[in-house]
Amino acid sequence: MLALIDCNSFYAACEQAFRPDLKNKPVVVLSNNDGCIVAANREAKALKCLNMFDPVFKHKSELVKHGVTVFSSNYALYADMSRRVMNILGRFSSDIEVYSIDEAFVDLAGFDKSDHTAYGTNIRNTILKYTGLPTGIGIGPTKTLAKAANKIAKTFPQKTAYVYSIDSEHKRIKALKWLQLKDLWGIGRRYAKKLNRLGIYTAYELCMLPDDWVRNNMTVVGLKLKQELEGTPCIELEQVRPRKKAIGTAKSFGVKLSDYKLISEALAYYVAEVAEKLRAQNSLAEAMMVFIHTNQFRTKDKQYARNMVINLPRATCSTTELTHFALKALKAIYKPGYNYKKVGVLLAELVNENAVQKDLFADESADIKQRKLMQAMDRINLRFGKGSTLTAACGVRRNKWKLRQQNLSPRYTTSWNELLKVA
Repeated sequence: MLALIDCNSFYAACEQAFRPDLKNKPVVVLSNNDGCIVAANREAKALKCLNMFDPVFKHKSELVKHGVTVFSSNYALYADMSRRVMNILGRFSSDIEVYSIDEAFVDLAGFDKSDHTAYGTNIRNTILKYTGLPTGIGIGPTKTLAKAANKIAKTFPQKTAYVYSIDSEHKRIKALKWLQLKDLWGIGRRYAKKLNRLGIYTAYELCMLPDDWVRNNMTVVGLKLKQELEGTPCIELEQVRPRKKAIGTAKSFGVKLSDYKLISEALAYYVAEVAEKLRAQNSLAEAMMVFIHTNQFRTKDKQYARNMVINLPRATCSTTELTHFALKALKAIYKPGYNYKKVGVLLAELVNENAVQKDLFADESADIKQRKLMQAMDRINLRFGKGSTLTAACGVRRNKWKLRQQNLSPRYTTSWNELLKVA
């Protein structure tokens, strides 16, 4: 049996965990630059006037009217709270797949059938006790059925107490007849529409289709989904997360920028971010893309967008090397006289650092020094916080271009200066 543990309204719940005064009150979290509503707790979702992913300026009056507390995205807090949840799950099983920042699959093999719901409840109570984060837990013989059980647990909390186990054939059939195709994990919008046109709307009706038809019309992926719904495991736990094939970042400026120097400093900062992630997965980049563009929605401004791909002379994870080539690309594509909204960088053609053939004529001592320098920077940033050490190209004027975060909460768990104070 597998359990899917999913944190409820994760971003909003992280904020509420340190603000007991917000219990049972509506809370929303905004996207980068405080642009759109990207997360909301149960109370905020109940307000029909608020739509997810809508620009926040459209709902300012409703937010005030209903007393909604608004937060800017605090990714340092969310990442650390996620780490704490995953560490707690490690107490209950050694076989865990971290599926996303707020979801994980846990293998419950070895536990008696009668213990699954009680064990799931124990997991939920432990996470709530040590982090303050509420979760929904679905348990089933396959990943797909665990996902379905999780949806049932969260849809009917009064009956399930947020924990539900599909541990019998009767429960499996009942769940499949209730589960709509549009809510089925692994069914995209295109397949859902296609099946709806054939009069198929539920997971149960999908399971009634012949295997050959499913394979011919939905490929082998669709067939595996059907078999998972029938109780046959086809999708295994991925305990070791695969390396990313590309790593990039691009954030809107807090204000419009036309100054090349400020834009270059922002780009250098973003390169430092992605280079650190590259080293964390022991990879090297053989190519990079740098791009820049204006705000297409500001029709009164002149519009411009351009990108450049650079094939690096050798695979590298060095922040200084990557910054050198990124700024070279920016200089080639930058045009004065425009109000720029965003600059970004994407590292591509990533390879394992242990699978790269070395250059016979390269200065190995210089490479060793560069590697030690990067390791020292990463250790300092890990201990003292992101951005504690940067290259000179990043400058010291981050406040001139950084994201707008007017409602940012403290980094309660990762910064000594922002620890919660109890009077």
